[in-house]
Amino acid sequence: MTIPSGLAEDPIYLDYNATTPVDPTVVEATLPYLTGEFGNPSSDHRYGTTPRAALEHARDQVAALIGAPGGRIVFTGSGSEADNLAIRGVVLAAGTDRPHVITQTTEHPAVLQACQALQRWHGAEVTYLPVDTDGRVDPAALAAAFTGRTVLVSIMAANNETGALQPIDELARITHEHGAVFHCDAAQTVGKIPLDVTALDVDLLTVVGHKMYAPKGIAALYTRPGLALEPLVYGGGQEHGLRAGTENVALAVALGTAADLAAADLAAGGHERIQTLRDRLHDQLAARLPGRVELNGPAAARLPNTLNISILGVTGHSLLAATPGIAASTGSACHAGDHQPSPVLTAMGLDAERSLSALRLSLGRWSTPADIDRATELITTTTGSRD
Repeated sequence: MTIPSGLAEDPIYLDYNATTPVDPTVVEATLPYLTGEFGNPSSDHRYGTTPRAALEHARDQVAALIGAPGGRIVFTGSGSEADNLAIRGVVLAAGTDRPHVITQTTEHPAVLQACQALQRWHGAEVTYLPVDTDGRVDPAALAAAFTGRTVLVSIMAANNETGALQPIDELARITHEHGAVFHCDAAQTVGKIPLDVTALDVDLLTVVGHKMYAPKGIAALYTRPGLALEPLVYGGGQEHGLRAGTENVALAVALGTAADLAAADLAAGGHERIQTLRDRLHDQLAARLPGRVELNGPAAARLPNTLNISILGVTGHSLLAATPGIAASTGSACHAGDHQPSPVLTAMGLDAERSLSALRLSLGRWSTPADIDRATELITTTTGSRD
């Protein structure tokens, strides 16, 4: 497997949940649509033929990865845009007086702020469900939150900081029993573990390119056939009438190619290889720093690539500052530089000291055993191992 040109041996990259290097195969597939195949896919002449076919093929590739051959795939410019289209789109299309939306306290800001905007501008009521000490929503709490005006539930598949997996199939079932629409932000999940929208029975699902080895600036929203949505962008009717503007064929091809690579990697057990490396890192750190390493989030029900730990006696940001040989995060990349306790860890009931000691180490396609062993050495040297 070719290593991306921008991925250096130093520092060791352990921040795949923030963004992924673009796979060289994705780059190669994209280039023709930045050069010779530049045509508008809506054009009827020869210059539009190949881009139009490539766009539809990319749509099919994304749909196949998430088990949605009959669903609509709407390309967007980011996961945040896809989340906003789903949330605002459902609520405005419902035409309900004082619509009610349910989400959780540890959602991505794109979801939380979209809900807050609906509160400010459209009189919506929003219920923010709490999470338990593992960061998971209690299905019974969701069932108890519905009202006669509930139109939408939005719960992410996996948390970006801890990797905690939500019981999406059960939450979607409860939602449909109450006649509401279920949206799932799966930005961190798609490509990391097998995921099937039909089995989960979700109505809307967000896919993000730069979390799965495609470039930034491309994402997609799966929408169940027949579901009414109000567009965010009005105009020429592109993307099933849900996102006007001439499509970026090159980036759509990139996402489609990344989807094919992810499907092949999952079929070959790539996620199991990464989980083995993740557990190796955790075990080695715990052995070298006895009594100081605390796991944040569930031990089992989490993404195979994500390790969120608190190393007691040192803050996460000071550890990373003193360990330039590692590129990692203290929490969500969206909060980089903010040394306040993570809202996600706080919602899980962790105290400020443990939250500020948190370190998110996320692995990916090019992580190796040598990387894990060297990362262990660097972290334990910085914090003071007790061999």
